Amino acid sequence: MSTKQRYDEDFKRTLVDLYHNGKTQASLIKEYGVSQTALTRWIKQYSTVETENGEILTAKQVKELQKRMAQLEEENQILKKAIAIFTPHSNND
Repeated sequence: MSTKQRYDEDFKRTLVDLYHNGKTQASLIKEYGVSQTALTRWIKQYSTVETENGEILTAKQVKELQKRMAQLEEENQILKKAIAIFTPHSNND
């Protein structure tokens, strides 16, 4: 009977920080008793990217921004089609 362990965000971020500061995944798994799958997911989720203007974003935030950008691009295409449909064309009859 397996009970799924829940870890708080601070714990996850701490392990990701340790990983980025030189600890291996194997040593973190052994020392803290987390699964390889969970640790890999946390590293993807909590690793950061610095933008040109110095803003720090997590991989999760980047993914959310990409999703939002795709939604906006889709809405933009729909609006362009609507404008084309409802814009009267000049008839030279």
